[in-house]
Amino acid sequence: MSKQKSADPESKPKKGKKKLIIALVVALVLIGAGAATGIYMAGGITGHAEKVDPRRPKLVERSTEAEEPAAEGAGDAPVLKEGTVDVKNDRVSVDPRKYEVTYVNLDQSFTANLADGAGFVQLGLSLSTYYDGKVVRNIQRQSVPIRSTILMVLSQQDAQALSTPQGKKMLQRDLTAAINDILREKEGFGGVDNVYFSNLVIQ
Repeated sequence: MSKQKSADPESKPKKGKKKLIIALVVALVLIGAGAATGIYMAGGITGHAEKVDPRRPKLVERSTEAEEPAAEGAGDAPVLKEGTVDVKNDRVSVDPRKYEVTYVNLDQSFTANLADGAGFVQLGLSLSTYYDGKVVRNIQRQSVPIRSTILMVLSQQDAQALSTPQGKKMLQRDLTAAINDILREKEGFGGVDNVYFSNLVIQ
């Protein structure tokens, strides 16, 4: 007489119920963790957002009114505008149609030997910012390290690359990044949107 293993008809449904309960518990834990993260990122249950440093520059909203002329004897000094729009950091993309631009002329021109040793570059620069007068003052206060970093960037350029429009655009990007790096290091905030050439000579 052969012995047959007696199968427990209730064992399969019990295993299925256990798996279902475990899956539900895991799902609830994940949902709870996601909700907690969302609440934390939003500033907590009470809704307190991250406090913005009052010394941090603000964006200047574009005005529909005509800009007042500069005071007599002000020369090329930019008007120090007051910002109204808080930002978390200076890496926020800015819509130029919504915000007012300020141009800051750098007083002296720059001359540097090029990397290949075959020539030199001489240029004048203006910086643009959509932030308030705090960024303008930061640029003025850090003029020495800014000038130094501009000369270092220029000395790394190649004459052939600079003779093309793409090379000039790349130089603009490199200078903008280098100036913002200096401002972040020294002032905790960059804020320079672009660099413009007021004159450019490559020889």
